[in-house]
Amino acid sequence: MKPSVTTAQAQLTIALADERYPAWLRAIPDPPAVLYCDGLPEPQDRQAVAIVGTRQATSYGLRVTETLARELSLMGFTIVSGLARGIDAAAHRAALAAGGRTIAVLGCGLDIAYPPEHTPLQAEIAGYGAVLTEFAHGTPPRPSHFPQRNRIISGLSLGVVVVEADENSGSLITARLALEQGREVFAVPGPIDAPLSLGPHGLIKQGAKLVETVDDIVEELLPQIERPRRASNTSGKVLAVPELPDFSSEEQTVLALMSREPLHLDDLTERSHLTSAGVAGILLGLELKGVVRQLPGQRYCRLK
Repeated sequence: MKPSVTTAQAQLTIALADERYPAWLRAIPDPPAVLYCDGLPEPQDRQAVAIVGTRQATSYGLRVTETLARELSLMGFTIVSGLARGIDAAAHRAALAAGGRTIAVLGCGLDIAYPPEHTPLQAEIAGYGAVLTEFAHGTPPRPSHFPQRNRIISGLSLGVVVVEADENSGSLITARLALEQGREVFAVPGPIDAPLSLGPHGLIKQGAKLVETVDDIVEELLPQIERPRRASNTSGKVLAVPELPDFSSEEQTVLALMSREPLHLDDLTERSHLTSAGVAGILLGLELKGVVRQLPGQRYCRLK
């Protein structure tokens, strides 16, 4: 099926030196010199997880993807994927349905909708997150572009989750790139006799973290999310990554409601007059800064 042409709204061009350039992506060895954006990356997108997998997803794969993307979104993570059919689209849609942010990375220009049936989804992502590409307008989705695109998917993320993939899947390229970039790799197991289990099972044999629930992802990321690692670009120059900001006004609002006595997420939501997803994201940020601890049953207490 041929790609269709679309008109992107609120498009931006962000150069590597621009302060709006995603910090995690700047830290990889070969960051794109320029990003063409429909929708603006936000500071909260530093807490991002990529979910990728086959275009020929099974009902099991779609169900697992939707669950993980929804729960990660409710915890304040941005979901990154490649807007492809199957697992990618399911991850984007679940994040949007949960009221979270999601980022789609294209292997073509912003004015090309590929696959064409995802034109409405691409527009929705741009409205509630961002659509990014390093390819200029008019660039078609050539096969060679997608492995190149995959380094951006992993580069934007703290970790990559592979749900379903055969032995030749591009998702395994994304996982390899994530390892080269120093990011975490997660894999969802499947039936032992299913071809789409070969990719995730191979990753698990090589040391990827096996994922049964969203907790398997979060517990692996929390100890290392305080700031992006330093990395060298192709010129060998070490790139400094911005520090996390001081407490925002919303973080101060939530902190003022908390003490060392645990409070349930619903209570904090009611008292702060913020959305549940918003409070969950704020609490995640505070937990990463070492001032809040999450307890069982969606309860939180203040440490400092």
